[in-house]
Amino acid sequence: MANILVVDDELGIRDLLSEILNDEGHNVDLAENAAQARAARARGPHDLVLLDIWMPDTDGVTLLKEWASAGALTMPVIMMSGHATIDTAVEATRIGAFSFLEKPITLQKLLKAVEQGLARQQLRKAPVAETMVAASLPADVPRGLPTHSAEAVEHGPTANQAFDLDKPLREARDGFEKAYFEFHLAKEGGSMTRVAEKTGLERTHLYRKLRQLGVDLGRGKRSS
Repeated sequence: MANILVVDDELGIRDLLSEILNDEGHNVDLAENAAQARAARARGPHDLVLLDIWMPDTDGVTLLKEWASAGALTMPVIMMSGHATIDTAVEATRIGAFSFLEKPITLQKLLKAVEQGLARQQLRKAPVAETMVAASLPADVPRGLPTHSAEAVEHGPTANQAFDLDKPLREARDGFEKAYFEFHLAKEGGSMTRVAEKTGLERTHLYRKLRQLGVDLGRGKRSS
């Protein structure tokens, strides 16, 4: 589950993207112009932003520049437009945009871009999470031991996992769920069938949940 901000002056586009992303399990904030986008950013952090280029008050590229100069590009930004030139797309990428989607946006391209953007955000957050876990380990536990490895199971990673309780509930919950599933993947040697049985989830729902949480499905598998 991710927090995604959609900024577009067209009501139909906002409604469509919101419906699709909600169906994928994400929390979606909507803004129809730069002023509303700024207000949404001020209310809370976002893992990804879908930003239209052509808007009536402040265009998307100008807003992107504003965030970049203020050091506020803490999340991937995917630019959207049906009329932008290649030069505009190149400029947005140079400023710091993660990628560019041309309207009309197909479902496949949207979901792929969002998945890639969230994966990038997960990698960006990973060093912070690893530092929190290492700081919580007892002195006799070697640092650098992956909490999702088979060896970590023996040390009881769920007991040693640290969680930031100052976060909003949904973010803290996502962190716990990610650690929970990584623990069971390691314990079951990466077997999705056994993990599904252990956690009480249907396999299709389990796959979807793991993708939403950014769990690396390959890292829990034991080598033969």
